Amino acid sequence: MFRDATTFSSFSVDDLAKAKEFYGQTLGLDVSEMSEGLRLKVAGGGNIFLYPKSDHVPGTFTVLNFQVDDIDDAVQKLRAKGVEFEAFTGSVGTDESGVFRGREQGKGPDIAWFKDPAGNFLSILKEPGA
Repeated sequence: MFRDATTFSSFSVDDLAKAKEFYGQTLGLDVSEMSEGLRLKVAGGGNIFLYPKSDHVPGTFTVLNFQVDDIDDAVQKLRAKGVEFEAFTGSVGTDESGVFRGREQGKGPDIAWFKDPAGNFLSILKEPGA
C-alpha cells in the first residue's frame, strides 16, 4: 500500500532560529524555511521536517543518524565547531573521544551521540563492514 509513497521524518524543536543555525551552519545541511517550520535536505533526496513546539520535550532516543566513512574524523570536525558528544557507560560505553566502539566488540556500529540545541539526540555512525 505504501511501497511507492514519498516519506519524510519530522521532529520538534523549541527554537527554529537556533535549529536553522545548527543544522545549516554547524552540520552543513541545506535548510529551507517554510511557514510551518524548517525543511532539511539530506543525501539521497530525503527531507526532514522540523517544527516548532512551545512545550517541546526532547526525545530520550536518537531522532536522526548520519552515516559517515570516518567516524573519528567526523567527531573531530564537529568538536571543532563546538559540538559536545555524550558520554555513556555500561553496554554502550563510549571512549574518551565519545565513540561507542561496537565494531571491535561485535555489537553493531561505531557510533557517537550528540544533541541539537533543542536537546534532541542525533548520532554519527559507521556501519559494521563499511
